[in-house]
Amino acid sequence: MGYQVISFAYDDVEQRPELCVTLLRLALSRYQIVDAPRGRLLIAEKEIMRLVVRQAGVIRPKEVADYFTLDPKTVRMMLKNLCEKGWLTPVKRGIGVKNVEYNSALLRIPSSPTSSTISFLKIT
Repeated sequence: MGYQVISFAYDDVEQRPELCVTLLRLALSRYQIVDAPRGRLLIAEKEIMRLVVRQAGVIRPKEVADYFTLDPKTVRMMLKNLCEKGWLTPVKRGIGVKNVEYNSALLRIPSSPTSSTISFLKIT
């Protein structure tokens, strides 16, 4: 297939690393082969996963509750079910603290880029 150039300005990497990570995730996600977790998803869970993908693989319960106008307890239950099915992984913020963020188990790209980000990627 050849090479695909993905270039970032050093200023963007330094000042807006989240944007760079999001762009890398979008560019690389179509080439990543990951087995889908087992278990069927309900329609609401599918819509939550679509929102997770739109949010670059990271979601907070409040964002889901606001987007779908659902009760926060219902959202926490749905996110917990998605974690049990293997679609999401909770981000722990300490011992005994609520999960305030969930990551997609399907997107596994490093979360913090450095100034030495590679500009050329070999796509096979």
